[in-house]
Formats: sequence, structure tokens, C-alpha cells
Amino acid sequence: MSNTLMLPLESLKLNVDLKGFEFPTAPRLQTTILGQPRAQSALEFGIAMPNPGYNIFVMGEPGLGRLSMITNHLYALTGALPAPASYAYVDNFENAREPVAVELPAEQGQVFCKDIEKLLDNLLTTFPAVFESPTYQQKKSAIERQFSQCYNNAIDLVDKKAQEHNIALFRESETITFAPIRNNKSIDEEQFTQLPQPEREAFHTHVEELEDYLNDVLLELPQWRRTMVEKIKQLDNDTIRLAIDPLFAELTDKYQNIDDIITYLAEIKNHLDNTIADYLMPGRTLEPRDTNAKRVMLTELYAPNILVDNKQENGAPVIYEPHPIYQNLFGRIEYVSDQGTLVTNYRKICAGSLHKANGGYLILDAEKLLTYPFVWEGLKRALQSGRIEIESPYSELGINTITLKPEVIPLNIKVILVGSRDIYYLLEEMDSEFNEMFRILADFDNYIPRNDESMRGFATLMIKQAADSGAKPLTRTAIEGLIEHSCRLSENQQHFSAHIKDSLDIIAEANLFCKQARHDEIDRPHIEQALTAREYRNGRLSQAILDEMIEGTILIDTEGEAIGKINGLTVLEIGGSSFGAPARITTTVSPGSRGIVDIEREAELGQAIHSKGVMILTGYLGHTYAQQFPLAISASIAIEQSYGYIDGDSASLAELCCLISALTRTPIKQAFAVTGSINQYGEVQAIGGVNEKIEGYFRLCQARGLNGEHAVIIPAANKRNLMLKQEVIDAVALGLFAVYAVSSVNETLELLTGQPAGEADIEGLYPDNSINFKAISRLKEISDMAADEDKEEGV
Repeated sequence: MSNTLMLPLESLKLNVDLKGFEFPTAPRLQTTILGQPRAQSALEFGIAMPNPGYNIFVMGEPGLGRLSMITNHLYALTGALPAPASYAYVDNFENAREPVAVELPAEQGQVFCKDIEKLLDNLLTTFPAVFESPTYQQKKSAIERQFSQCYNNAIDLVDKKAQEHNIALFRESETITFAPIRNNKSIDEEQFTQLPQPEREAFHTHVEELEDYLNDVLLELPQWRRTMVEKIKQLDNDTIRLAIDPLFAELTDKYQNIDDIITYLAEIKNHLDNTIADYLMPGRTLEPRDTNAKRVMLTELYAPNILVDNKQENGAPVIYEPHPIYQNLFGRIEYVSDQGTLVTNYRKICAGSLHKANGGYLILDAEKLLTYPFVWEGLKRALQSGRIEIESPYSELGINTITLKPEVIPLNIKVILVGSRDIYYLLEEMDSEFNEMFRILADFDNYIPRNDESMRGFATLMIKQAADSGAKPLTRTAIEGLIEHSCRLSENQQHFSAHIKDSLDIIAEANLFCKQARHDEIDRPHIEQALTAREYRNGRLSQAILDEMIEGTILIDTEGEAIGKINGLTVLEIGGSSFGAPARITTTVSPGSRGIVDIEREAELGQAIHSKGVMILTGYLGHTYAQQFPLAISASIAIEQSYGYIDGDSASLAELCCLISALTRTPIKQAFAVTGSINQYGEVQAIGGVNEKIEGYFRLCQARGLNGEHAVIIPAANKRNLMLKQEVIDAVALGLFAVYAVSSVNETLELLTGQPAGEADIEGLYPDNSINFKAISRLKEISDMAADEDKEEGV
């Protein structure tokens, strides 16, 4: 029977053969997601669905390559889509605190910006030169002469009346003075004092009359001056209009179909009247030589702040935001210090990822999104309202950090959250609005079925990664090695591991060994060398435990026979590595009614699933042996020299066999190690980590010297999970080691003891001298002893 349970060499490992497969030397970007048809279907449906709320949550464990596969898939789908509109912010001349958003067609942002810069350069060229032209100067002089003529006519009237009284009128700038005339000549102050008193008094009387008359004739002087100023201002405005109309005509014609730009150009044109009058006329604050200062001033006033300018050939944008803090997502407003005061303007508005991805797709890490304050609520608000609002998230806390309120921009976006299953179920439970906004779930599987199509896709992906990363080309045998390793990671000969990133890392590590060996291609030995090196780097603890077993510090027998002792198999996971190690399981049995005591559980080291496995033993004993009498037994089970938490039920088969050994006083071969889970009917069930467990025991036996009797017993259901290392397979080929696959407790007992387990007949009786017969006899004996004790106590 043992020979039928021993696994042949070909069952111990999948040997991939890619002969006949054709692989491209420079593969293109894949349009499908490798081995994830369900996730790909959900992703495609979510992308195609235009209704709001059909955002996508990509669910899966880290390391599956979700982000890169989704990004590549989106690039392939969105390249043919039209590019969305570009956006810019411009000054609001009526309220500078509320900048205006301008929508432009794709690729027009920078073009419009350059057109405005050209307009500003033309303005600097035109002004103040246009005010120095003869035409302007002549018109201005005519207006000034008209004012002067009115003024002179008024003064002439006063002068004429003064002459009637022999008084001379003198004009010095804006000052008018009077002097008496004698002998047709005006006299000075000294001569005036020599005049008789009556003449002097008469002069003063006439001067008072003349001053009153002067005031009367100059009563309209302010009006004349206002009229002159208004006419000059009108002349300036007309001159400005005539000068700038040609500059705007071309722009207005070019952008006649873009309403936002036409509106903004009209506002610039109106605002330029004051700007030119204040800064670009001769004699103003900024002298003609300050051309740079003028350009900076005009740029700060009129140049648009291009927020996002999408390129037509790029199609719809696909943006991944690796650091989704509030400002990176929604945009921010920057400040500059002006003499100790923080100031800002519309040109300090910076785009966020929502702006860049608007009209396309935004990919975010769900866990990071939930880490930063205000971000999740802000994203929900933006998606629900369909607009992007740049604001300070801290304003609600009473911290005033913003002086601008930019106009909102319409939001049309598909958000793709990438996160683990825990994050998805947490959001679903904690946020009632989550399912309304993220109605599409793209669930990434941890495994990929292995078939010709998926192997071809896997190989293509590996070849492309090697080419993109600058690594040496991969040979066919190297790809075979990568596929076999991926199957080992998945613990299934018929599945890859979906953790593609691990295979990509191996390529990078193998490339280093390839370069060091000065080879032109990455071959299978380089892949194996990379795997060996990785195992060695992470193998300190496994080697330390192995050394303690060899030295006898940890007690593990690998030869001889013993009652109530068996070698179980465990897997230890520390950090990113896992390794197998045998563990001794011991059992003691005595008369009593305490039942089966799990020492690990009593010591609070046994976790729930392990304790469940031990409890199943009682069910098996009762079903198999205690049908004709009550089950009365006291037994203790322990995993020796175990000082940490133990979980899993993979030791339950070994514990049961050890218990039956102690019960029946039947020795167990210590050259065997056992792993497997059982149910109450004695059927052996599959377990995890089968490869590591076998290899862990093999290393110990190899270190002590293989003698042909060493073997491991595993569940038959785990045959498909075998992907053993070549050294184990070589030892099996030489007859130095064996792997047995069992499906029942009886098969296991016969292998461990070399004695028949015994099958029950129709009446439920087992053959004499079989292990099951010994077990039922011993249990009946203990039950009778318990019954006699009860009678004695009753007497």
C-alpha cells in the first residue's frame, strides 16, 4: 500500500515547457489585464458608463501590479478619446478677490497665453510713442490754445478797464498784479509812495474794483479748465482706442468662437484706458526707460494663468496622484511676502490633480486618501457637485489662510481608487455614500489560471519589463523558470501568482548576475541564482533553527520509533519571508474523563483555528471508537518547544496519529513527518505551505544524512500544490527521500506504524491486532474502569 501512496517524481513539481511558443522581441503595450477577466470586464464597464456615480474601486492585495496594469489599460483605451478642454484663470477687474475661469479648447492654453504676451509687447511698442506723434500733439495744443484763448480774453477785458483808470495790468504765470501809470509809464513802489494821498487812495479804490471785475470775468475759469481736461482725456481715450483697435482686431477674429476669450478681451480693452493713462503716457510714474517694469506690470494685470493645457494627441488624461494631500488634489493658492505682508493674486493659483485629470481619469491610492485630513470629504463633495472649488480646508477651523475665491470649474472625471479588501469593506461599512459614488468593483484575484494564453501573456509581460528596464533579453528557459516560480508562489501547479511584481523583481536581480557573468542573455541559471541569493539573504532565522535541531537544542528525532511522539510540520512567517520547520508533537493518555486537553490553548498560545482542530479529534474518536460505550479519556497534546502563538489546523492529522499511538502503545516511525488537517470522519484535508513544510524537514534530514527511510506525509488534496526544489526531487529520484499523499487517517497510521489500521466490518468490528482494534479495546477498558469507579462511589 505504501508504494501506491508514494508520489512519483513528475508529481513533485510542474516542469514548464514553452517549446513551440513564439514570443515577440519587443512587445507592445498590452490592452488586456493579465489573467484578470472579471476585473477587466468591470473596469471596461465602469469606463464606458457615462452616468455619475460609476466611479471604480479596484480591490486586491498589494503587489498584484494593479496600478501599472490599470494605467497601461487606461492609456490603451483613452488614446483615441478627444482631449478635454483647457482652463486658465484671469483677473476679475471688478473684484480681484474672485478670479475668473476661462475655458479653452485643447492645446489653446499656451497659444492664447503667447497671444496675450504678444499683445502686451505691442502695447509697450505703441505707448507712449503714440502720444508723441504730431497729430496728437497738434490736437492737444489746439485744446490748450482754446483754454488759453478764453483766459486771455477775460484778462484783456480787465486790462482794458484798467487802462481807463491809468492802471497797468501785469501777468506773471498765474499771478496778476496792478500798478499806476504816470506819463505812460508804470511806477514802482517807491514812486508810488511819493504820490499825493488822494491819488493813492483813488488807486486802491480802482484796484479793488478791478479785482472784483477780474473775479467776475474769471468766474468760469474752473469750468474752462475742466472742459480742457475732459477734452484732453477724451483725446487720450480716442487716441488709445485708435491705437489698440488694430491690436485687438486680429485676436477677436482668431477667438471669435470662444465666448470666454471674447469676453475677456473686451474686459482687457476697457481696462486698458486707465492702465495706459496711468502708466504708459509720457511723464507718468514709470519712465520710458523702465520697459521691464512696465512689462512685469502688464503681465501681472493681463497675462492668463494657464491652469491646465491638454494636448490633443494625448487623448483623455490619465493621472496618478501618489501623494493625495488636499492641496495636491484640489489645487492651492501661493503667497509672496511683500514687506512682511503675505499677498497673492490670480497668477498664484496652482492646479491640482483634479484639474489635470478633468475630462479623463484620476487614479488614487485609497489608503493614502483616507490618511490625510479633509481629503475624502472634499473628494466626495467635488464628485457630488460636479465642480472643482479651490479653497482652504482649514477655513472651517477658524484659520484664515486664503484671500482669493477663484471661480469654480466644472468637473467631469472618473475616479479610480486602488485599495485592499479591508479598505473597501471599511468604506462600505463606515460611509453610507460610498456605494453611491463607487458603484463599480474591479476585484483582482490573487491567482491566474495557467493555460497557453496566460503563459503567453505572462511571457510577453516579462519580456516587455526586461526591455523597458534596460535588462538583458530573457531566454525561453528563463521564462520557464519565472513561470515555475510564480506557480510556487501561488502553491498551485495550475495557477500563477498574481503578484507580478515579485517576478519583475526577480528579473532585475537576475540581470545583475547576468551582467556580472558577462552574458548576453538572462538564462534559467541566472533566475535560479537570484532566487537562491534571495533565500540566503532572508535565511538567517531558518538556519539558526536548523542548527539548534542539529545540535539537539530543539528535540527532533529523524530515526527510530517512539510511542506518543510524532514530527509535525509548521511554517514560520517572519517579515517578507516564510520557511518550514518540523516540530515535535507529544501526547499522553490516562484513564479519566477530562477529555483531550490542548496544552497550547490552556497556555493561551493556541489560536482559534488550532483549537478547533484539536476539538475535532474528540469528534473523530467518538464516531470511530465509542459507538458501544461512552468515551471516557484523559489526554494531553502539546507541540513541544513552541513559545509563540500557534494557529491553523494543519497539525490535527499528526496530533490524532500521535494520540492513537499513545492510546494503543503503538510506536511511530520517527523518520516520518506529517502534515494535514482532518474532519470528524477521518478524511484528510488540504493545508497551506506544503512546499515549505516538506523542504524544512528535508533540510534537517539532509543535514543529518539521508538514509532512504526519511519521508513526509501530506494530504492527497495537496498534490496539485507541489512545487518542490530540485534538491528534494533529486533525493527522491535516488530513493533517499519520499513524499506520500494520504486521504484518510487509516492510510496515515499504516505508513507511520507499519501495521494494518483495520477496516470495520458490517457489525462495526475491527480485525484483531489492528490499530483500530487496539484503540477501541483500550477505550472500552478505560470506560469500564470509569464505570466501576462510579459504582463504588454509589455504594
